[in-house]
Amino acid sequence: MRTGSLPRRQFMALTLATPLAAQQRVRVAIAGTGHRATSAWGRELLEELGHRVQIAGLFDTNRKRMEVAQRLIGVQAPMYTDFDRMVRETKPDYVIVTTTDGTHHQYIIRAMELGVDVITEKPMTTDEVKCQAILDAEKKTGRKVIVTFNYRYSNTAQKIKELLMADTIGPVTSVDFHWYLDVYHGADYFRRWHAYRAHSGTLFVHKATHHFDLINWYLDADPAVVTAFGDLRKYGRNGPFRGKNCRNCAHKDRCEFYWDITRNQRLTQLYAECESEDGYYRDACVFREDIDIFDTMVAQVRYSTGALMSYSLNAFMPYEGYHLAFNGMNGRIEVRVYERQPWEVPRQDEIRVTRNFGKSEVLVIPHAKGGHFGADPRLRAMIFDPSMPDPLKQRAGSRAGAMSLLTGVAAVRSADSGGQPVRIASLIRL
Repeated sequence: MRTGSLPRRQFMALTLATPLAAQQRVRVAIAGTGHRATSAWGRELLEELGHRVQIAGLFDTNRKRMEVAQRLIGVQAPMYTDFDRMVRETKPDYVIVTTTDGTHHQYIIRAMELGVDVITEKPMTTDEVKCQAILDAEKKTGRKVIVTFNYRYSNTAQKIKELLMADTIGPVTSVDFHWYLDVYHGADYFRRWHAYRAHSGTLFVHKATHHFDLINWYLDADPAVVTAFGDLRKYGRNGPFRGKNCRNCAHKDRCEFYWDITRNQRLTQLYAECESEDGYYRDACVFREDIDIFDTMVAQVRYSTGALMSYSLNAFMPYEGYHLAFNGMNGRIEVRVYERQPWEVPRQDEIRVTRNFGKSEVLVIPHAKGGHFGADPRLRAMIFDPSMPDPLKQRAGSRAGAMSLLTGVAAVRSADSGGQPVRIASLIRL
């Protein structure tokens, strides 16, 4: 894959986000004050790294939500509905972007134009045009983008990466990767803004960017060609009835997806009590007829190394988790991860390593404490601790962000065309 006039290794060195400069307290400003911002990048960040990090300002188009965010985070940072003004007045070292996916590019690019580096939630953005604009702005301004791929930091992900780096099963020829979203988590995407392509790019982008990044990182390879299919089978127009949102629905007594947001005090404060500002319903009906994303997806990906991947994502399963296997020239690595299911499982994962003509062994990997099985605290520590080594190359910049989201974008393009292959190189200039 072309990387402009620079060799790939030099390009990666140029664009991969480096650790933050050592200083007493790093000033960060947060753009978008929803659930993720107030938890992982708010209260949890300060509880763990308050000695290193100071929240200098909050930005949101919904002022009521910002006021709630102040209380939930436990700060008195100034609030702004004007992004440029926030950056100019608070003079942050970093802007953390946690707005809806479809607007990430606006705040990432503007922050860099104002001379500030960016930490952004995944996906970096939602389509190839916005992605190109981010990469061009990064080169033009000389600023940096860090993409927060927290899935790289779990105990299980780290161990798999170590096994592959050690050439345990030889060159990887193919990957089996199947992700299961249950009827609780999966349905929630269809209640929220994620249910519209304009905001999320579909779950091929919003959710699968995690998964595609993992494979890019595991294989140390770029996606080259994607073929995919997708459909909407359970939610949206398929519903037997529909309403505006759960709280006001006449069908709540017989809808299997009825959800009472008022039982969750945090979400009630952040969203239900702030609806008057922007009309956004956090408990919107999963059967809205204008939902235009997929709930059933499959994709095949060819990588720059020649490896192939078979991938699927389903959003209405009876349990949550994934199955992942690497098929190598000399063996196979396989893991089944349970995240939620209607039976008890130990708080651990098991990685089975089987070598050709040899024995099979099971490696027991305990779950760490903290969000995403301990991945969130490690991600935050890696970002804000300049002395922390990175032997597994877990830090991710704009190139990693581009390669993961473009895999999803290519999958959407392919699915919309009836399964025609899409080349990543046709989508962007690197």
